[in-house]
Amino acid sequence: MSRYTGPSWKVSRRLGISLSGTGKELARRPYAPGQHGQNNRRKLSEYGLQLREKQKLRMTYGLSERQFANLFLKAGKIREGKHGDNFMVLLERRLDNVVYRLGLATTRRQARQLVNHGHITVDGKRVDIPSYEVKPGQVISLRERSKDLKVVKEALESIVGRVPFVSFDENTMEGTLVRLPERDELDANIDESLVVEYYNKL
Repeated sequence: MSRYTGPSWKVSRRLGISLSGTGKELARRPYAPGQHGQNNRRKLSEYGLQLREKQKLRMTYGLSERQFANLFLKAGKIREGKHGDNFMVLLERRLDNVVYRLGLATTRRQARQLVNHGHITVDGKRVDIPSYEVKPGQVISLRERSKDLKVVKEALESIVGRVPFVSFDENTMEGTLVRLPERDELDANIDESLVVEYYNKL
């Protein structure tokens, strides 16, 4: 299954989370789309809860089903820590996500586009693979000719704060992943244990 490229607002309303991070999708109509969205109070089964949690996490980071499953398997091979926590950390280490966390883009989708179009460098070398795994200490920057991009300037102007595990210098337009994130610094609306249960049943 390929990566979802349809309307993100519909998915946000279906899953009950803001994929853009702004909350605009749920401000006016905080219920599922469609004719019966407002009146659908059906109780989800255990499997339904696990599936919804998996979809919430997958759509938040914008991965295809195959990418998501492969990363989950990779997290299971890390000996230290909990499987779910390690999975969340691997998702956070993706280059497109780090670009988003640094404030160079307003959404992860926009960050992925910046990486795909070759605007981002890692330790001075151009990297156009959104799934590139960033290591702590690596320097993420914009290519010299990309530093005046309108979308980047607008993103930097609109940023309110950054997560504590990244740092960014607006003078040099360079940022780093200072350290690996702790679980309590990540999305509290996600229950990764349900995602682990979902995949363990397959």
